[in-house]
Amino acid sequence: MPDAGRPVELGWFLVPDATDPPGLLDQARLAERAGFDLVGVQDHPYQRRYLDTFTLLAALAAATDRIRLFPDVANLPLRHPAMLAKAAASLDLLSGGRFELGLGAGAFWDAVAAMGGPRRSPGEAVEALGEAITLLRLLWNGAPSVRFEGRHYRVAGLKPGPAPAHPIGIWVGGHGPRMLRLIGSLADGWVPSSPYLPPERLAAAQARIDDAAAAAGRDPAAIRRVYNISGRITPDSGGFLDGPAGQWVEQLLPVVVETGIDTFVLWPSESPADQLQVFAAEVAPALREAVAAHRAGR
Repeated sequence: MPDAGRPVELGWFLVPDATDPPGLLDQARLAERAGFDLVGVQDHPYQRRYLDTFTLLAALAAATDRIRLFPDVANLPLRHPAMLAKAAASLDLLSGGRFELGLGAGAFWDAVAAMGGPRRSPGEAVEALGEAITLLRLLWNGAPSVRFEGRHYRVAGLKPGPAPAHPIGIWVGGHGPRMLRLIGSLADGWVPSSPYLPPERLAAAQARIDDAAAAAGRDPAAIRRVYNISGRITPDSGGFLDGPAGQWVEQLLPVVVETGIDTFVLWPSESPADQLQVFAAEVAPALREAVAAHRAGR
């Protein structure tokens, strides 16, 4: 995917640690004041140390005014798409149109099964995700009644509502070949993570998405590319995203202009509040300036 020219957006990855609920609200407010565009919250309902992600997102919506919110990414096996549609639309209305739906096919299947969820093979997980995306869109399109018959999900005469405040984007996490083809053919966005898909593997994955989008008659440039990045801003230079602010700018610039990523969601490996402020003050403006200069020169 070449650079589509979108403005670079920046997000904050919020770990839903149940030991300090007020601190989570403070982090989101701090991210908003610092100029971040998004807050993403991971969703692991089986993790006893974590708050429920959707309950937390509702609290974050009430605690903030501008910043957009999304689960990064919602655990589909434990969240039926009919309930996801209701929750997402409700959050979008409560936040004034600031909600997007990050969605994942599932992982940690022993933990999912322990909570009563299905244990799916990789192929079944991708198939269920495709059904869920189709069903979610049916439930948001204003139809008075919805009937859907899939292998994994079925609804009969469901009366959907309320409608969301804006067209909610469905951003899918994953990096396997089948998942990438599904993203290209059905999703509104892609959410890979740097620990699992490093920058040198992005171009090949982007090409799979673009090919699938073109085959489905879709514009590949319409698919958002949201990259979860983990690292630390430190005086000493190390590997990818482990060094001073200037090194971060040098390493993130080609991820935008060569591989087409348009959004970065920061998950620092240490000192979250300090890293947030340094990133906002030293990395974010310099990265945006570098991207603008590259595009102007091009």
